[in-house]
Amino acid sequence: MSPVWDTGLALLALEDAGVSGADPATAAAAAWLVDEQILATGDWQVHCNADPGGWAFEFANDTYPDTDDTAVVLMGISYGDAPAEAKHRAIARGEQWLIAMQSSNGGWGAFDRNNTQTWTRQIPFADFGEMIDPPSADVTAHVLEYLGRIGRRADDPVVRRGLAYLKREQEADGAWYGRWGVNTIYGTGAVLPALAALGEDMEAPYVQRAVDWLLERQNPDGGWGERVEGYHDARWRGRGPSTASQTGWALLALLAAGRSGEPATVRGMDYLMKTQAEHGGWNESAFTGTGFPTDFMIRYHIYRDVFPLMALGRYRTALEEAS
Repeated sequence: MSPVWDTGLALLALEDAGVSGADPATAAAAAWLVDEQILATGDWQVHCNADPGGWAFEFANDTYPDTDDTAVVLMGISYGDAPAEAKHRAIARGEQWLIAMQSSNGGWGAFDRNNTQTWTRQIPFADFGEMIDPPSADVTAHVLEYLGRIGRRADDPVVRRGLAYLKREQEADGAWYGRWGVNTIYGTGAVLPALAALGEDMEAPYVQRAVDWLLERQNPDGGWGERVEGYHDARWRGRGPSTASQTGWALLALLAAGRSGEPATVRGMDYLMKTQAEHGGWNESAFTGTGFPTDFMIRYHIYRDVFPLMALGRYRTALEEAS
């Protein structure tokens, strides 16, 4: 169960949809998230000399806060009208913890700092699969997106190191790997909004390579999809039946790159509008989230609704600004 993660994403989607942060629903959600902040110590302190202040994935997991949830929650509560004093205190603690968790290579792992010793995978009893928590592009992008939202730019040492990490992690075809979502559409869909939030040049060649990669992988129906086989078989990188969540990720990336008028963006929005169900959400049976990419996949039931809503809301904003 992922109530903290889901609530943070829901707040971001409602913000993009134009719902007021003072709305009773958004205010209550933000206040609940503030109360979920973890102020207990944990294993992460072995490699990080910082006071606690993160958030975890579940209802009750005080031992293992993670940077991904923390970045999304900080974005969410910055928008939702939680009680002011508690909110400001929570944001200050969360920012301090999040920045302290940056690894030496400039990126962020989810649960730990500098946890990259691959020899632990060879221990005979390690039959589950992944044993380490190295930095990843998707988590790093979410952290940098938050830092961009609060006004930090490339002249900030923390941001500069994070950007350098993302540029090194871009793959040969222009995409970014997705460790916690399937797969390269997720990674790319996280990185481009982060770059835009930081005020980066979205016409830069490395950004355009990512945009071209996305455009080449749009399906004939206007959507995007990616099968989990892409983690092992390059033929499925960015390829698969269209899904609402993965289409949302691709569109968020294109919008961040300033491509609201791109024919592919228009077709993608049309796909979302045509596939929206009567109840207001979208139907999706695919597993588009991961626990560990080589071990198990997760179907996040809220993904099929929040990411399309984010994309539609940001598209509407882009059209209003253009007119």
